[in-house]
This record gives sequence, structure tokens and C-alpha cells, in this order.
Amino acid sequence: MPPIDAAAAIDAEWDRLSLDVDGKRIAIGVGSRGITDLPSMVRRLVDRVKASGGEPFIVPAMGSHGGATAEGQLEVLESLGITQVSMGCPLEATMDTVEIGRTAGGLPAHFDAIAAKAGGILLINRVKMHTSFHGPLESGIHKMLAIGMGKEKAATLLHSRGPDGLRDDMPEVARVLLSKLPFLAGFGVVEDGTHRPVALKGLTAAEADAGEQELLKLSKSLAPGLPFAEADVLMIDFMGKDISGTGMDTNVIGRLRIPGKAEPASPRIKAVVVCDLTEATHGNALGMGLADFTTQKLADKVDFRLTARNVLASGFLERGRVPLVLGDPAEALRAAIDHVFRDHPEGKAGARVMHIRSTLDLQEFRVSENLIEAARKLPGYLGDSGPEPFG
Repeated sequence: MPPIDAAAAIDAEWDRLSLDVDGKRIAIGVGSRGITDLPSMVRRLVDRVKASGGEPFIVPAMGSHGGATAEGQLEVLESLGITQVSMGCPLEATMDTVEIGRTAGGLPAHFDAIAAKAGGILLINRVKMHTSFHGPLESGIHKMLAIGMGKEKAATLLHSRGPDGLRDDMPEVARVLLSKLPFLAGFGVVEDGTHRPVALKGLTAAEADAGEQELLKLSKSLAPGLPFAEADVLMIDFMGKDISGTGMDTNVIGRLRIPGKAEPASPRIKAVVVCDLTEATHGNALGMGLADFTTQKLADKVDFRLTARNVLASGFLERGRVPLVLGDPAEALRAAIDHVFRDHPEGKAGARVMHIRSTLDLQEFRVSENLIEAARKLPGYLGDSGPEPFG
């Protein structure tokens, strides 16, 4: 699918929906992910609200991210290019919530206390596969409503139900919120395997359920993946919350690390090395436990208090464990290869190694020489740089 002009798509959807914002304070919920063109999309929403007579303000919609503090969540937005100056409207943050209602099963539906007082609510989020479960609704507008806007209380509560509970309960909480709040629309964005926006849909409360399911189907059909389903070592330059809620997308690396849950059948990677944290993750290294080896550089950047807060809210402790720390990427790579071939060291020369920048950035990849001929036969292959030092 060809990429779209996301800001122009927001204009088209706004005109289609004819949203009533005149004379109202409008809360725009924005999350912590590094979505392509996010600042321009949020700014376009702000401008359309203003042009239609509304008074927009932005609220963080990111659960327990940012150290579960209002200040930390504003810092996350700033790192994504979302500031009062760049957006032309106030940013208002709180970790306080109000209970809007309860599900049929008795679960409370928490919601941002500031946004709950608004005359209308807009959200913008990427729609994609979740990193802990699969179902009709995964990561997108419903999750941002139920967990992102529910702050740490909702994040902790819903994650405490485990992956299956999260899959089943999160949409129910979102439906309560959709039925009781002045929800105007959620703008769902779908990106292709090269991180380009290819679809954007504005969904009202009545359209949200079916509309997001359709966007998720499209997202799954375009989901990126590693070039090969099997390898001895996968080396990843960067992880972070701006890349994935788990730092590294579990769907890409084939690891869940959730006790009692079977690991994905594919891809099958024997050892994972992660080298560094993004600046935008602000020291939050949730997901480092998905790797086996890391570097001193990454370890030095970890804010362990912030990471622990997010890990405890998620309930998936394995993902917060510290991998074996080595001096630098080359040393970590050698250790990974030594580990994989511990019982047959003569095979190290034939180690199958893949190297990517991040699980969100898969346009280019590097492979060991023994995989290059197979790489040249892959669909979409454009060329390679030839042999160069690895690590």
C-alpha cells in the first residue's frame, strides 16, 4: 500500500465526521509511542478543533509510563515533539483518575481526572498487534481508552488479570468509557512494515469496535518481520518504550517471556543481544529481559526505579530482568555466539547472525556471510553493501 499524508487524512476524516466541538474544551489524548508523523497529526487535530470553535488541550494517554508521574509523562510527550509551543495549545497532566463506571463483571473503568471534565474527547493512536496477547482488539483506540487514559490504576488493574484477562477485560472497560464519556472520535493509524502511515480512520463511539477490528486486520497483514525465521543470534541496536511497549516487539523477536504462556512458534532465535536504549524511553528498560545479553552502555542508562514501576504495573516480571552485561556490542555478540555453540564450539564459524536497528526499523538489516545468498533471494531485496565488520 502507498503511504498517505496523515495530516491530510485527518482533515478528510474530520470533514466526514462533522464533529461538534464549538464552545467546548476538547481533550486530545496522545500516547508514548514513536508513531511516524505524530506531531503533525496531533497539531492538525489541534488546529481543526480551534477552527471549529473548540478549545483544545493535550493530555498524556500512557498508563504508567513516564515513571507514573505527571511530570514524567509530559517529558515523554516532549521527547516525541509534543509541547505547548509546537502544538499551539496547553498540555495538562495528572495521574489522578475518576471512576466512570463498571463492567458487567464489576471491573472499575478509571479515566484521567482532567480529561473527564472536558466537553469532548479525542484520541490518536497506532493500531497494531499487542505484545502480550492476540484477539479482536489489541493495541489501538480501545487500549488507549482503557489503559492509557486510565493511568497507573487502570494499567495495574488490567495487567493483573494476565494476558487472557487483559485480552477480554480491556475492551469491556473501553466500552464502558465509550458509553459514558463525551467521546467524539479516536483516530486510528496503521503503519506498514517500513513504519510509514498507510491508513487513518476517525472512529466515533458507534464505529469504534468494528472500525478498529478492521484496522487491526489491515495492520496484521502489513506487520513487519525478520528476514529469516531461524537464527543463532539476533543483535538489536536499540530498544525503548517509544519503539514498543515491551521495548522490543515480541511479535518480531518471537519471545513473550510470560510464565505459563507458550513462546511463539516463529521466529526461533537462540540468543538475543540488545545494545542500547533510546533517549526517548527516559531510562525505562522494560523488555530488556527479553534479551539474553546486553552492553554496559545500556545498563548505565537504565533508570531502575522507573523501570520497576512500569514492570510492576504490567505484572510480567521476567521482562524486567537484567540480561548478562558485557563491555560493548562486539563483546556481547561474541558471548552470545559462544553461548549458542557451547556444546559444539567447532560450529561457531557457521553461526547464523542477524542485526537490526530496532524492531520498529526493519527496512535494512545485516546478516552473517552464510546468509547473504538467501537474503538476495528475499522478496523486496534491493541490494547490499558487501562484506564489512560485524558487531
